[in-house]
Amino acid sequence: GELISDIAASFQACVVDVLVRKTEWAIRKEGVRRVTLSGGVAANSELRKRMKEMGEERDAGIFIPSVSLCTDNAAMIAAAGYNYFKAGNFAGMDLNPKAYLPLGERIKRE
Repeated sequence: GELISDIAASFQACVVDVLVRKTEWAIRKEGVRRVTLSGGVAANSELRKRMKEMGEERDAGIFIPSVSLCTDNAAMIAAAGYNYFKAGNFAGMDLNPKAYLPLGERIKRE
């Protein structure tokens, strides 16, 4: 019990630290001025707190939606797929998954 809780808390602390530091780096080195915290991870209270603090320190706009909007992106992907379907944009069974495919890119018929 306690060991598992300690491991989980340590893992959470490490993940939050990495996400905050990488975001801070982007703000500092790449000139990013606005950041949206999204997806399921954005529901984490410690991450929300640390991102807000870092954004204030760096004078960067950190947008954090309400927790009810911080969910898995599966619903968003399903909605995008539905719109592609309605528009008649289909792909063949040979389509390979691409994690980096922008939603604005059209899937062309063969």
